[in-house]
Amino acid sequence: MLNNKSILITGGTGSFGKAFTRYVLEHYEPKKIIIYSRDEFKQFIMQNEFKEYASKLRFFIGDVRDKERLTRAFEGVDFCIHAAALKQVPACEYNPAEAIKTNIGGAQNVIDAALDTGVKKVVALSTDKAVNPVNLYGGTKLVSDKLFIAANAYAGAKDVCFSIVRYGNVAGSRGSVIPFFHNILKNGGTELPITDYRMTRFWISLRQGVELVIKALEEARGGETFISKIPSFKITDLAQAMLPGCQMPEVGIREGEKLHEIMVTVEDSPHTYEYDKHFIIYPQMVWSDRQKVQPTGIKVAEGFSYSSGNNTQWLSVEEIKELLGTVELEK
Repeated sequence: MLNNKSILITGGTGSFGKAFTRYVLEHYEPKKIIIYSRDEFKQFIMQNEFKEYASKLRFFIGDVRDKERLTRAFEGVDFCIHAAALKQVPACEYNPAEAIKTNIGGAQNVIDAALDTGVKKVVALSTDKAVNPVNLYGGTKLVSDKLFIAANAYAGAKDVCFSIVRYGNVAGSRGSVIPFFHNILKNGGTELPITDYRMTRFWISLRQGVELVIKALEEARGGETFISKIPSFKITDLAQAMLPGCQMPEVGIREGEKLHEIMVTVEDSPHTYEYDKHFIIYPQMVWSDRQKVQPTGIKVAEGFSYSSGNNTQWLSVEEIKELLGTVELEK
């Protein structure tokens, strides 16, 4: 599907952008991949990391806040992956107007540019924090999600669809618990603090996130939210996997933090269907005949919800130990 296609990735120098770029270059023959981001140094680093694919890559300096620049970058693009966002919860709380400009205004600019330039499919990355948000970052991503879903209503006769992929923190990502514990141990720490003994999280690798986006590109018809079926783990079990027998003082939950990662709410259940390896939340509004439930989908039960706390798949301490060996910490 991606062979001989032009793909644009906003925020393309981030961990997801790099992983997605490498996956596509190794599994397909794209015409070109455009990396759109605002940090020239990160682009320089990425260019060096992908030297063997130089003929397939294009690097555009630009900000998603700049609609004119986005529109120029979108010319001739078939598919867009929107990964650009301000993601750090404390930074968004302290700089709310900036978070709104990037995460909401930038999302609308991506939508407008895609509609104006003939892009075929747009997949936007979402987050568990957009579900029942308790911080500004989550609130901006909720609005972003709604914008991308509603964008399908404005497609008209144009052959374009917008969909969403939702997952939580990737294992080993900056600011998440694994590198936090790792730094404590690297500096000689002998105990690992736990914000709340009840806390759970989903385990998803960067590759799984990339594969879910590929699935959305292949299957989306407009307005769907794709969510992977992945295992959960307890934060206390993670601590014991990283330092067996360690002390785990409970230090209290941080502002803007949740006990569990929530992917599907009870309110979403009337529009949610289960598949072999994922769920899809379908849009409440239907804008075209293309927006049909896939035949293999099974409607979830009334009142269903999907969170890291009520999951049916759980990782043991030994399984976490094994998976930790595959985690690459972001620098």
